[in-house]
Amino acid sequence: MGILLQKQAKKLQSYTRAGKWFILFILIGLIAGAGSIIFHYLCGLGVHYFMDMIAGYRPPAPAGEHHLLPPTERPFNRWLLLFLPAFGGILSGWLVYTFAPEAEGHGTDAAIDAYHNKGGFIRPQVPVIKTIASAITLTTGGSGGREGPIAQIGAGFGSFLATRLKLSDRERRIMMAAGIGAGVGSIFRAPLAGALFAAEVLYRDPEFESEVIIPAGISSVVAYCVFCLVFGWGSLFEAPPFRFRNPLELGPYLVLAFVLVGAGIFYIKAFYGITVIFRRMKIPNHIKPALGGLCTGIIGFYLPHTLAFGYGFAQLAILNQLTIPFLLTLAIGKILTTSFSIGSGGSGGVFGPSVVIGGAMGGVVGRFFNEMMPGVVTEPGTFVIVGMAGFFTAVSNTPISTIIFVSEMTNSYHLLLPSLLVCSVAYLISQRWTIYEKQVKNKLASAAHAGEFFVDVLQKFRVQDLMPVVRKVELIPQEMSFKEFKEFFAETKQHYFPVMDEHYRLNGIFSSTDIRGVLFADGIEHLVRMKDICTSDIIVTFPSDDLNTVLQKFTQKNIDSLPVVRDEDHCILIGMLNRREVISFYNQKINEIKSSSE
Repeated sequence: MGILLQKQAKKLQSYTRAGKWFILFILIGLIAGAGSIIFHYLCGLGVHYFMDMIAGYRPPAPAGEHHLLPPTERPFNRWLLLFLPAFGGILSGWLVYTFAPEAEGHGTDAAIDAYHNKGGFIRPQVPVIKTIASAITLTTGGSGGREGPIAQIGAGFGSFLATRLKLSDRERRIMMAAGIGAGVGSIFRAPLAGALFAAEVLYRDPEFESEVIIPAGISSVVAYCVFCLVFGWGSLFEAPPFRFRNPLELGPYLVLAFVLVGAGIFYIKAFYGITVIFRRMKIPNHIKPALGGLCTGIIGFYLPHTLAFGYGFAQLAILNQLTIPFLLTLAIGKILTTSFSIGSGGSGGVFGPSVVIGGAMGGVVGRFFNEMMPGVVTEPGTFVIVGMAGFFTAVSNTPISTIIFVSEMTNSYHLLLPSLLVCSVAYLISQRWTIYEKQVKNKLASAAHAGEFFVDVLQKFRVQDLMPVVRKVELIPQEMSFKEFKEFFAETKQHYFPVMDEHYRLNGIFSSTDIRGVLFADGIEHLVRMKDICTSDIIVTFPSDDLNTVLQKFTQKNIDSLPVVRDEDHCILIGMLNRREVISFYNQKINEIKSSSE
């Protein structure tokens, strides 16, 4: 009866714990969804009052979004548009560098860094400042995406909640990542992709943080529902019912993959090249976003379609309503405006611009092959959608979540096959580069998993794997006088001395440190027996022990060598195992794992 009650109590405790976590992930989803709504409203109002009311510029919106307020009748003024991004840079620069300097740049990278190196901790003010600064940057003409700030809103609340509940670093990291998935999944109306993105974007290798996927999935679904209850259901972009029917199209798609990789490398080099230039400038950080905004405005003066979000132009590209020159200037100009807007210290994401750039380059390739071989490439719009996925894969090392992202954003699931080809090729070629500097290669390279891998590697191996380095030692008879031992001690390099009884069975041990009290005592060395010096409280290890257990035994009394005894008879000594040999063996295995993963 008692055992049955214990099992029922454990089961109830498990259900209670699962219920607690479920409630927490729902709460994160609610806050992330509310944050997406607030940020979307701020962006809509900012575009109306800044770009439309001041400069008369009204960029088109994607099919899944609408202007919050009716457009004004103000005529388009290029000169005001020239200086508007600089004005936004002044405001956002002052906000960020006064209250939360870590909110500068694209927020996803900051969240990745917090996951790997800061135990998932994000200061509570960062999401607030990031939200306001990003809304200002993006709605005054700065080029960037919405995923960076909204990822920090969700991540920041997850981190805050875990900190207030005094949870462990591991639990805080999970809740923070759940917030990332919820924020990104809701703002782009792609809940499945949001959950996968939060688990995949942490690493350069095609590796998922498995413990993040389910929590991020729960939070993402909740956040998506909250957001869509306000702004309506459906995908961000509207696409015709595209289908992949002709295997000959794979040739042009393969060409597209190489084009996207080239554009992606140019994007990364330009982004971080401009970032380095601004970091080296000997001017106050508050001013740098304004200078970057001015450079953005100069490009926007000639190419206004490269400013702000650009999702509406991606929508037009899907519908095959843009020319090749327009698409080329959109892609190249968007790379430069994004680099100046965010690289100078402005606030915004890099996924949004990547979607537009990739779609534009896909449109260029699609229209080119449509003119060259219209019987094979019949719908250039399909290349726009596949280009979105391939380009972001090339710059982010996230092939799986990106394929799902673009499929959900465009509701084009019939293009999964060409998307898989393009994303796989783009990933393989561009794996050396990434727009997310804080990504680490794999779990082995993550500080968040350092202790886990230490234990995992040690638990995988046993003492029997180290038998070649287990040293044979001389056993000391328990009746040996200390005088006889002194003669033996003068000729040996041993530091630990197992003591045996008359049947050669281990019954004690002592170290060279233990004999100091007797070594210089006069007149007693012929009276003292070695059984009087040794301790019978022996810490031993067995061939079947894993090395993690062995290390724990070493640290139990801070000893450097352990007797190895037989599993079936604990009094039969096999030899002595040194701590140094265990650590050396561990380092060797870690180097082997690192070499195999490179």
